[in-house]
Amino acid sequence: MKVFKFEVDEKFAQKNNEMLRDTRRLQLSAVILGVLFLVAAAVLAFWVDAAWGPLVGVVAAVLGVISFVLAFVVPRKVGTAQDLYDRYPLAPAVIAEVNPRDFVLLALVNTNVDPDRPPRWGVAVRTVTRVNGVTPKLGTKIPVAAVQGRRSMRDQEHWDEITPMPIAWGTPDQDVVTTARRAIPQDQWDRLEKARKRLNDAKATQHNLLVL
Repeated sequence: MKVFKFEVDEKFAQKNNEMLRDTRRLQLSAVILGVLFLVAAAVLAFWVDAAWGPLVGVVAAVLGVISFVLAFVVPRKVGTAQDLYDRYPLAPAVIAEVNPRDFVLLALVNTNVDPDRPPRWGVAVRTVTRVNGVTPKLGTKIPVAAVQGRRSMRDQEHWDEITPMPIAWGTPDQDVVTTARRAIPQDQWDRLEKARKRLNDAKATQHNLLVL
């Protein structure tokens, strides 16, 4: 699996990329949490007469500062939309389930951390609300970037979480999306089609990633 290089439309991605939207929500939550901790710190330090008040207030203040730091660090760690698409490999995905307000993508991914090793295939699941240019229909092929998330301490050689990120979240140009779809080898599409029956098994895993 290779990275698919294309010019990301950053404004379009900010509006349509649901992973970036999740990051903004996390950032806002961290800011709100930081404010609450600082308010609690002030109350404990100045209005609570108990001896433990100032001490707990200091702890709350420290947690507030940490929350504010996270609010600024997380977006920088994630990077821009272009950074994301340039970093993670192209993968095949299909619409495996259609719901009234969203639909579920099932993607074939390589769970190896080392991309030069023979693939250790898995299927990753993500629920999305919209993909530009796509009418939700079972079996629709959608090229994605396989965003690798976390590894466990007991197994540093394999990813525990991989999230499908549609190429169409990064550009309104359907020709680019078509090129990405055609760049994925047919044998990977075939393997994914055979794995569609494992959707419920994948959804039942802790991080929506099932090793085949």
